[in-house]
Amino acid sequence: MTTNRRNTRIILASGSPRRRALLEALGLSFEVVVSDVHEPGGMLPRLTETEAAAGVISNARMKLDAVVARLDTPALVIAADTLVFLTDHILGKPADLAEARAMLAALSGRTHEVITGLAVCDTASGAVAEGAEITEVAFRQLSSAEIECFVEVVNPVDRAGAYTVDGPGTLLVERYNGCYQNVLGLPLIRLDLLLHELGCSLFDLMDPARCRFL
Repeated sequence: MTTNRRNTRIILASGSPRRRALLEALGLSFEVVVSDVHEPGGMLPRLTETEAAAGVISNARMKLDAVVARLDTPALVIAADTLVFLTDHILGKPADLAEARAMLAALSGRTHEVITGLAVCDTASGAVAEGAEITEVAFRQLSSAEIECFVEVVNPVDRAGAYTVDGPGTLLVERYNGCYQNVLGLPLIRLDLLLHELGCSLFDLMDPARCRFL
């Protein structure tokens, strides 16, 4: 039996429309408060998978702390940071469309990992839980014309790795191994597990009347 916590003040520390849509689909009522933490872009220096996972957790925690510091009433705060990890390079958000094309060409026909770091805080108790989710994504082989069409339609300069897997992005991926929602930027099962560490769950927070279905 879950506990009804629908009146809990929930804050998403992210301006991502995809993260917002995922929480809205669950029927959660929440506020969006964007942190002022800088997110590095482009192709970043070589790292191991472990270092990359630690990095996104650290970034999510910085976003969390920045938003928590601005609050004057208790809330449940959720922060996330996502990157694309190809072999031993991190692909952040492209600086421009030329870099977006280069990233997509590098991903074409290859398998990479999407890593999302999460940090959640119940400010009433001060309890914090954090962790990361990793999903393998195998791109199909893309022609230069297909890459050009995708870039023109999506304009993916605000997306890590220069792509999304919804809408036209569904044509990029051959298969997934792991959490699909993670590739959208918010691994819901991992989030739920972290909330359990704080004494609640996504089931406790959802309002059935607000849930959305495809």
